[in-house]
Order: sequence, then C-alpha cells, then structure tokens
Amino acid sequence: MRLVASLPERRHIPLPPDDREEKILFFRRAREDRAFREAQRASNEFLQLQATRPWPDFPEPTAPAPAAEEAVAPDFLPSDLRVPSRQEVAGLMMRWQQPLVIEGAVRTCSGCGAYRDWIVFCLRDESIWLRCRAGHETREPSLDAAWYNRNSGPVDRWHPTLEDGLRHLGH
Repeated sequence: MRLVASLPERRHIPLPPDDREEKILFFRRAREDRAFREAQRASNEFLQLQATRPWPDFPEPTAPAPAAEEAVAPDFLPSDLRVPSRQEVAGLMMRWQQPLVIEGAVRTCSGCGAYRDWIVFCLRDESIWLRCRAGHETREPSLDAAWYNRNSGPVDRWHPTLEDGLRHLGH
C-alpha cells in the first residue's frame, strides 16, 4: 500500500523591510565614509608637512653646465654617424616592379604605355611622382606621403644626385 501526501501550497508573502537592518547599514556606511575622510585628511597633512620640511644632511642637487660639444644630448650620435632628416634631403625614391594599381585601375605611362617597373618619388613637399623606365615623369595626385610610407621599406642608401639614385635602383 502506498501513501501519498499532498502538502498544502505555501505562498511567499513579502514582508515589509525591516527598518532596523536599513538603519544598521546606513550607520555602518556613514561610519566607513567618516573613517575614510579622516584617513585622507591625515595623509594630506603628512604630505604637506613633508613638502615643507627640509631634508637634513642632503645636498641640494645642482645641474652641471653642458659642454659646448654636448649641447644636443650626451648620448646622441656624432654628426658623421647621423642619418639626414627628411628636411635635409630633396626626396625619397623606391622601385615599384609590379603593376601599380591606383583606385582599382592599373596605372600606365602616358608616354610609352609601360605599366610596371616604376620609380616612385616622394618629394619634400609630400607630392608623389612616377618615373617609367623610359624616363617619362608624371605627378600622381591620387597617392600621398602616407601611401609612400606604408609601402616603402627602410632607407638603405643616400645618394648625392638623382642619377646616382636611379643607377642604384637599376634605371
């Protein structure tokens, strides 16, 4: 024989909040805030005291006068080992052997129809010029110095003349 008991359903009746618990939490938080403010005040007073108090037996730091040779910085490279900056050179150049695609179209030379093996120049005024193997030069307004910087590698050699640079790049 089996017995099955059914329990009456219990309903959860929300009780009103206990004012006593809320008061305890309120006073605890107020006490913690007051303690925090007192600790802040004490640390600020200590820092102000330390800032105005002279340190005994500690000499004042004096900066040595820079020598005439080391006016730039003592750890800077000597002038014969420094690389010229962009303002000191007329421009930069790189070789671009594959077809040059600008805005979805392959760029061709208007003089000879060449579409690959370009020399790309980035001049001091940040304009981009293209030169084909035949020597035709044209300004490319769709490209800028940011494009050149993204696509060029590190500078490997400095040339005193344009002809020396073109000879080095194989043109």
